Amino acid sequence: MTRREWLLAAMQQTDHPVTTHEAEQLLARSPWPTSSRNTARKDLRGLARRGLLASVDADGRRAYLPALAATVEAEAA
Repeated sequence: MTRREWLLAAMQQTDHPVTTHEAEQLLARSPWPTSSRNTARKDLRGLARRGLLASVDADGRRAYLPALAATVEAEAA
């Protein structure tokens, strides 16, 4: 399992959009602990480019949801 796969799996366990700050906290508990906010940001963007995450606006900040959850949320609105 790669770091990004691990992050995606961790995000799928949450019930809210994940910000870069939250992704950084998740990665700190991973097998690849990092203190780099930039690493978390790159991982989120990389997963979004692959279509696995969708970018959403959460309180005026960019956050990410697993793509399926974002589709369900958009349909409910």
